[in-house]
Amino acid sequence: MGDQYDWLINAFFLVVTALIAWHGIRYRDADGKPDFVRLLFGCIAATYFFLVLFQDVLGIVRF
Repeated sequence: MGDQYDWLINAFFLVVTALIAWHGIRYRDADGKPDFVRLLFGCIAATYFFLVLFQDVLGIVRF
């Protein structure tokens, strides 16, 4: 796809993973307890969010 769409793809990926991470980490059931699976996938999404943000968008780190 080339370099012209890299920013758009990264921005879309960051928005989607941020929403998944926010929902997964902040979710509570009716009793106020977190759901393990949503918490797990929220943490995984947050990890990928920060990986793409720091490596591809900001260029601070290189893995």
